[in-house]
Amino acid sequence: MFKRLYHEWFRPAGLSLLLLLTVISLAGVFQFGLPEIAFAQGDGGGTPPPKQEPLLTWIIASLGWLYLIVFLSLSFTLVALFVMNVLMLRRSKVVPLELVDQFEAHLDEKEYQEAYELAKMDESFLGQVLSAGLGKLSAGYAQAIEAMQEVGEEEDMKIEHRLSYMALIGTLAPMIGLFGTVHGMIDSFRKIAGSDTAPKPKELAEGISKALFTTLAGLLIAIPAIGAFTILKNRASRLVLEVGILSEGLMSRFQGVGKDKKSA
Repeated sequence: MFKRLYHEWFRPAGLSLLLLLTVISLAGVFQFGLPEIAFAQGDGGGTPPPKQEPLLTWIIASLGWLYLIVFLSLSFTLVALFVMNVLMLRRSKVVPLELVDQFEAHLDEKEYQEAYELAKMDESFLGQVLSAGLGKLSAGYAQAIEAMQEVGEEEDMKIEHRLSYMALIGTLAPMIGLFGTVHGMIDSFRKIAGSDTAPKPKELAEGISKALFTTLAGLLIAIPAIGAFTILKNRASRLVLEVGILSEGLMSRFQGVGKDKKSA
């Protein structure tokens, strides 16, 4: 029981979660280390350095509410998509072993109608493929296999569409960060160009901070998004392949159906 739960939950989700935690930890080390480094520099004469504003306040002020809302929206959407895809790619949702055992038992007892009803009532990927094949079996084995392949391709496309949104976030996040980088640098150079005297470093630092923090926020979202997408896509491909092998193996018992009709 524990081994099955491990393969369904912890193995696919654990790698992605580990990746997320690693990125967050590294970000925390670099970000929260900044105030300490600034404090240690001082002026060397025993005078304490200027008081640093809280890091969270600095980040919010640098990003601005527009970028903050955009990045938070992308983060929440990514987490929701990750949880949804992990739940949908459980083995019990794609290739339930109970269905395989019960379906095989009905075939051994030649209870074909019961096997069809069992597959039709099951909402899993494998159940839909088997019910499609049995539903077309009266037209012949070749037609049944073709119907199974059509349903399999349709369900595979649904899985890929759900996963593609995670890849989309992984692509959009750094692009938005790059946009913020250009925006921040333009603000800094605009202050330089619009001033007859040298602008204060604090004024220039506002634009540079926006440029750096938007880039950092985009990368912090994109890296786990791409990593989680790759892991879940590999799992989906493995499960889809397993559905194809199991369904064709179970339906191979009816391989002579079309031949019998032609010979008759």
